[in-house]
Amino acid sequence: MPKFQPQYRGKCLHCQTIVKFEIPESGGDWQTRVIASREQLNIARAQCPHCQKLTVTIEELKYVESDYKPIAEHVVWPMSGGRAPAPQEVPYHIRNDYDEASAVLHLSAKASAALSRRCLQTVLKEAGQTKAKDLSEQIEEALISLPSSVAANLDAIRNIGNFAAHIQKSTQTGVILDVEPGEAEWNLDVLDSLFDFYYVRPAIEKLKREELNKKLQEAGKPPMKEPPVS
Repeated sequence: MPKFQPQYRGKCLHCQTIVKFEIPESGGDWQTRVIASREQLNIARAQCPHCQKLTVTIEELKYVESDYKPIAEHVVWPMSGGRAPAPQEVPYHIRNDYDEASAVLHLSAKASAALSRRCLQTVLKEAGQTKAKDLSEQIEEALISLPSSVAANLDAIRNIGNFAAHIQKSTQTGVILDVEPGEAEWNLDVLDSLFDFYYVRPAIEKLKREELNKKLQEAGKPPMKEPPVS
């Protein structure tokens, strides 16, 4: 039985909300079966009650010992990889690479890792203000200015990706190369942490200062001084 179906409770891949899925508003059967001589596909549709968007899956079955046995299931819509999109505080060109890397993760870990490495290099150069050209050297340069937990995870990228054996991952980011188990997912996880540190938290703190300055102004007091640009 396909995972995403009416009454299934799980996370919507569109809005990232935990919901109980419903039969699509169009009505009719939520599942369509396509049968060949020794193969069957179950195409299932379910609708999120929160965002009203569809999730479509294909369950693959093979004819084994006089019956069809499920062997795989694929989410064909949305093409999101199940991860939340990059925060709006992140610059568009970086968000675009991240979201594409997330979208293709379940289709090609190699392509996802190539995009995420390029995305990582851009973040370290623009937000981390690193000067080195190679990704491995950029990581080394950025470590001293990051919180210990974020720094440890960032540093692990070089070990998980086996940069010592794959120099191109450091010197030619964006090139599609073989990946180590879990490498593509880890790159995206680390980018999530860097987005929070470099973009989201500073935006939140800036908003708090603006709100406080408004109250200070109303009270006839001088505003807070802006922190120095690092």
